[in-house]
Parts: sequence; C-alpha cells; structure tokens
Amino acid sequence: MSYILIVEDEVSLTSVLRRGFEAEGLRVDVAHDGDEGLRLALEGEYDAIVLDVMLPGLDGHRVCSMIRAAGLWTPILMLTARDSEYDETEGLDSGADDYLTKPFSYLVLQARLRALLRRSARGRAERIEVGDLVLEPETRRCTRAGAELTLTAKEFDLLAVLARRPGVAVSKAALLEEVWDLPGDSDPNLVEVHVSALRRKVDQPFAAAGGKLLHTARGIGYRLVPA
Repeated sequence: MSYILIVEDEVSLTSVLRRGFEAEGLRVDVAHDGDEGLRLALEGEYDAIVLDVMLPGLDGHRVCSMIRAAGLWTPILMLTARDSEYDETEGLDSGADDYLTKPFSYLVLQARLRALLRRSARGRAERIEVGDLVLEPETRRCTRAGAELTLTAKEFDLLAVLARRPGVAVSKAALLEEVWDLPGDSDPNLVEVHVSALRRKVDQPFAAAGGKLLHTARGIGYRLVPA
C-alpha cells in the first residue's frame, strides 16, 4: 500500500483529495502548514508528497528545498494557484518532480500521482554507479572497488549530487543550495572543505588501482568522472 503525504492549507480541498486517495487504497497523512508538512516529510516513509506552494509558515518551495537538502528524494507534486513560467520554474528548481496549477482535474492529478508512485517504486531500488564507486541512497552505503567507505551525512549527500550527474560540472553555488540549503553566494569554503575530505576517502586510497574520480572544474566547481 502506497503512503501519501498531503501538505495543503485548503481544508475542503484536502478533504476531497484524502477521500479520493483513500478510496484508491492509499494511506494518507495530512498537514495544513509548511512547518508541520516538513516535520512529517522528514520523519515519515512516504512514497509521494502532494505539496501546495502557498502555505502558512514555510512556503512549499522552502519545504521542498529543505526536504531535498535532507537527502530525501521522495517524489513531490507541487500545487499552486499561480500560473506562470516563473512559478513553475521556481517549483522545479526547488526540487519538485511535477507541477500542477489550480484549478485542476482530479483525473489529471491521479495520473500525475500514479506516475510519481511508479518513480518512487524504482527509486527505492536506486543504485548509483560511477566507475567502481557505488552509492545506495536508501541505506546510505557507499563502496569503491568493493571496499566500504565511511562518510559523514554531508559527505554522502555531496557525493550523491555529483554522482547523479556523472561528468557534469556542478558549481559550488549549486552544491551549497542542494546539499546545505544555503544561498549560492554563501562561503564556498564549506564545499571545498568537504570535497577535500571526500578526496581523502574516495580517491587517495585507490590512486594506484582505480584512479581519480573527483575532479575540479576550474572556475566552476566539481565533477565526478569514471576512472
């Protein structure tokens, strides 16, 4: 049975969605403000989240970005009464997987949610491989050449962001936003310190056998490249 979190302050809409989802055999939790929604999202084991943008307390974009910063990749469908390319872009940039503008057809929402649930089922078995480096986000296990690496939570999150984009240069600003939920103009030394620690764990012990994975993209940031 799939488990859904609805974060929506319109009580009547929440009631309709809850009844509809439960009639389809889904388990449902509900929050009516951003702070409670974030708490439930971080504590629960949800298969998908339906998240409104305009919420009391933390808004939906902030909730979404904080969920992603915590290393949770539960599929998120954002709802909003605003209809513009900027709003949609902001929602997707904050980490949402899909975006639906109010008023919407319940049938369309059902279809979008089913697609996210299929993605969620695949994500549970997610295994990220870059060369001989393997990350398993569900268990937060990392190995290289079969040897288990001991990483801090932030080191794992940083490595996972790079590993999901093999060969792509990811800027320090993007890493600050995605891993630490900080503005992109924050002190880049935070990223540099963690990258140095990762190099000592991921690259240095394997220099002779496996080669270098973590590369500096001069003037941009860092990229993870299969050796």
